[in-house]
Amino acid sequence: MKQEEAFYIGYFTKTKGLKGEIQLFFEFENYEDLELDVLFVDINGKLVPFFVSKLKVYPNSTALFYFDDIEHIDDAQKLVKKKAYLPLTKMPVREDDEFEFKDLKGFLVSDENHGEIGEILEVIEYPQQFVATVLYKEKEILFPLNEDFILEIDDEENVLYVELPDGLIDLYLDK
Repeated sequence: MKQEEAFYIGYFTKTKGLKGEIQLFFEFENYEDLELDVLFVDINGKLVPFFVSKLKVYPNSTALFYFDDIEHIDDAQKLVKKKAYLPLTKMPVREDDEFEFKDLKGFLVSDENHGEIGEILEVIEYPQQFVATVLYKEKEILFPLNEDFILEIDDEENVLYVELPDGLIDLYLDK
């Protein structure tokens, strides 16, 4: 399988026990909806399949996996810090009315205090939050996409109205 035929779901963080159990941290938002019978692991740029024999999913964005061919901690240790993928055919289908932060890419950002800032060039997903990247006065500005800063999302006009914390934009402009 090639990278373009798969989507990223998370990475392995640590082993557990001596029988090859390994923990995966999900960076995929709706990980509960994933079909996890086989994972593809990026090993030296190639996606290698690992078949799941047992699995326990936790509400803190992690899961513990046993794989068919991994029966010892030494074998599982080789997967730590490796990225895990699923085939695009297993991507959960979203309802038309489901809106995600990644959908904000291309939206115009309008701040309560600074007015029009610019277009969202990228939405980056970190373990605890999403961050938007905007080019403003030839400087790249990053700000968290959280409910405290978002005033309104106008998905018909593709405008994100925000009230960013005092001084956030100035931090980037003063560099």
